[in-house]
Amino acid sequence: MLAKMPVDIKNLRKDEVDAEILRIGLIAELDAINLYEQLAAMTGDKNLKKVLMAVAKEEKEHVGEFMELLLRLDKEQVEELKEGSDEVKEIIGRE
Repeated sequence: MLAKMPVDIKNLRKDEVDAEILRIGLIAELDAINLYEQLAAMTGDKNLKKVLMAVAKEEKEHVGEFMELLLRLDKEQVEELKEGSDEVKEIIGRE
C-alpha cells in the first residue's frame, strides 16, 4: 500500500513532520494487519495461519507504539480521541 508516501513531508512545517511520520507509520501497520489477517483467512495451512496471525499481532503492538508517541506529540489528537470515545459511549452506551 505504501509504495508511495501519502504525504509529501518536505511540504510540512518542521513542527509537523514527526507527527506525520507517526501517522504514516500507523497507516502502514494497519495495512499490514489487514493484509496478514486476510491472508490467514485464505490459507488452509494451519501452520501458515498461525504464523500470519502471530505477525498480525506484532503489528498491532507497533500500532500501540506509534500511537503512544503520537499522543505525546499532538495534544489535539488526544482531545479528539476522547471526543470520539465519548460519542461512541453516548450512541451505544458504556457496556
